[in-house]
Amino acid sequence: MVVIVGGGITGLSAAWFLHQKGVRVRLLEAAPRLGGVIDSARDNEGFLVERGPNSTLQKPGTADDALGRLVAGAGLEDRLVEAGQAGRKRYVLRGGRLQALPGGPPGFLTTKLFSWRAKARLLREPFIGRAAEEESIALFVERRLGREFLDYAVEPFISGVYAGDPAALSVRAAVPRIYELERAHGSLIRGAIALGKAAKGAGTPAGRMVSFDRGMGVLPEGVGAALPEGAWRSGCRAVALRPFGFKGWEVAWEGPGESGVERARTVILALPAGAAADLVGPQSKAAAQILRSIAYASIASLAFGYDRDQVGHPLDGFGFLAPRREGLRVLGGLFSSTLFAGRAPDGRVLITAFIGGTTDPAAAALDDEELAGCVRDDLARALDIRGQPAFQRITRYAAAIPQYTLGHLDRLAELDRALEPLTGLHLQASWRGGVSVADCIRNAEALAHRIADAPVGVAA
Repeated sequence: MVVIVGGGITGLSAAWFLHQKGVRVRLLEAAPRLGGVIDSARDNEGFLVERGPNSTLQKPGTADDALGRLVAGAGLEDRLVEAGQAGRKRYVLRGGRLQALPGGPPGFLTTKLFSWRAKARLLREPFIGRAAEEESIALFVERRLGREFLDYAVEPFISGVYAGDPAALSVRAAVPRIYELERAHGSLIRGAIALGKAAKGAGTPAGRMVSFDRGMGVLPEGVGAALPEGAWRSGCRAVALRPFGFKGWEVAWEGPGESGVERARTVILALPAGAAADLVGPQSKAAAQILRSIAYASIASLAFGYDRDQVGHPLDGFGFLAPRREGLRVLGGLFSSTLFAGRAPDGRVLITAFIGGTTDPAAAALDDEELAGCVRDDLARALDIRGQPAFQRITRYAAAIPQYTLGHLDRLAELDRALEPLTGLHLQASWRGGVSVADCIRNAEALAHRIADAPVGVAA
């Protein structure tokens, strides 16, 4: 048996893929429900609000499509929905106006998002050498593409994904595919062209943005329901991890009015770094110290429902990003009711905005009224909104997104060395291998296969 501590999408996915391999699992989740930050709710007025991730990127037909394998295995294929064609269009605020990100070379030449100086600067990119040492995303992008691309393309994108500061995040850890283009091809432009040709030659379908008919919460609910009876328990907090017998582990847990232990040769801690440190600390102070050094960004998500005629912008896209240079506090907004059907009642629209992150930690100190007022004002400026929303909901996460700062991969290597003597203990969560829902599922699948495929009698 494998004991899994943590019922977010990583722990749930690991449980499912182990179950598919014939391994008995026991998952313990402290919260009263499964899914972690993935949580969807239908309001009485008919708005479907995501309190966590709004969507994820699927790559059907590829080896990386663990998401597709999980969805199919749990019988959720008929509930998967793809973002509409409008979702391919994304806006960036510049000079107080939303400009569409160019979708290809012709659009790049005519876009007002970048100056002619910035466009000309891009011609130098194929002739710029590789960096000799680890760089931040900001240094990497400014060196290769110029300051304007950093300010109006990459910085807002990084804020949207990590709620982080590109000057602090490691390009190798946070955006490894971009780093690999330089390493393998010596140029981002040459690398992108080569990858495009390879994908076209292999007939690889493009990735697609997906969710579910009743929101992302369908995924953890469906996976939990598909697992065997007794495979998981919610409202059950792991309070101690200790060795048991010969190369075994014992997890002590507590729930409302009860407590117990689970014993297994293999344990997976699918927890935020700090929570994992609390359990690992008695066995490895070094591992706990490294885990506690992983920083997180706090963020707030605010969903607003408006009558359609209150919003001047056509909302014909995925959403918009607000570079810091534009002076807004909001990081950006998603056009939720454009992306997926059924997110707002007829005649109304749903917009989801984000504020906070490592570049604006003071946002976490604002009370709900101040926070909502600040975001409403920013949305009104960006989207030409008149009047007050008919609906609003605020969700706060004190430690939402792990920050892959400079030295992150070295710290993870050091962590693995510290954990090496603890045979049968595995740690996997969004603080390693990617922060998206699809990344978490892919990493969980890989770990589950390593454990299940280990030789009989050997704890992976």
